[in-house]
Amino acid sequence: MKHEEMIKKMTLEEKVAFLSGKGEWQTWDFERLGIPSMYCSDGPHGIRKQAGAGDHLGLNPSLPATCFPTAATMANSWDPALGEEIGRALGEEARVQDVHVVLGPGLNIKRSPLCGRNFEYFSEDPYLAGKMAAGYVRGIQSKGKYACPKHFAVNSQELRRMAMNAVVDERTLREIYLTGFEIAVKEGGSQGSHDQLQSGERNLF
Repeated sequence: MKHEEMIKKMTLEEKVAFLSGKGEWQTWDFERLGIPSMYCSDGPHGIRKQAGAGDHLGLNPSLPATCFPTAATMANSWDPALGEEIGRALGEEARVQDVHVVLGPGLNIKRSPLCGRNFEYFSEDPYLAGKMAAGYVRGIQSKGKYACPKHFAVNSQELRRMAMNAVVDERTLREIYLTGFEIAVKEGGSQGSHDQLQSGERNLF
């Protein structure tokens, strides 16, 4: 494991703290271990960093940022290079606003017309979704920021999406739901999900 020695030095309290955030959008920092706090921001179509204290409902105003076309719109271009260009712009704005991790692109598979987030996902097709996502990831990370493809995986509805039971057979899981994420990791080089996938979930890809 890459950071095994550092994990051994952490107290139980520090390990538990990593299971929650320092705030709505920040990770904990541990000065004695040289671990800085990282600021995350929603970002599939534009950086959404709240002014002042962050809140889950988004009631506090966001700092001004560019609103880019939705993933659903961009996928109609069939142009990963154009996605990479938008990714570079997202990465640049993340850098200006001191955001470390862009929570995007969104590439869940569109399987239900009732999914409230279909507008921020690319396609019903995992190959197209993966290729577009890889472009975004390359662009964002070219500016020294991390991209975190979301919402991993089989996340096809908004109602109780944090608690619903997704029943899916392994072939469907691998051929439809995981393929786009695999492309985003292997071809895009996503740093926001790559380390996790290489460790605890190594056997997925």
